[in-house]
Amino acid sequence: MNTAHFDAFLAAARAEPEPQRLLFVFGVAELPPGATPGQARRHHEGRGGTLAPVMCVDKSVDELTSFAELARESEATGQPWDMVFAGALAGRDGAPPAAADVERALRGMIGAIHRGAIEKFLVLDRQGQLLQFS
Repeated sequence: MNTAHFDAFLAAARAEPEPQRLLFVFGVAELPPGATPGQARRHHEGRGGTLAPVMCVDKSVDELTSFAELARESEATGQPWDMVFAGALAGRDGAPPAAADVERALRGMIGAIHRGAIEKFLVLDRQGQLLQFS
């Protein structure tokens, strides 16, 4: 398990001057309805499909120490996932982000994933390996 990117993400969030909430949206790669045989083949090979969010969570930087810990907690839900999208939300004036702001940010992440606008998120597979999409 190579989690260097996740470790750097945690370190960067901890180094920020304002308190951060870490935002995670877990997703799966699905075969779209009405997929062509070529799309089905690429999906089976792990090179295609659509991204579907299946669950999300937010954590303070003090609540999470490693990718393994996040993966264990997610596995305890029983919800299958293929990848996790990570982002952070800064607080203001020394206070952490309000719950409503966190909820709005998570909804925004989910919407972005549905649109395929994922370039601003850290995306990792189940082993903590960085995923890149083309």
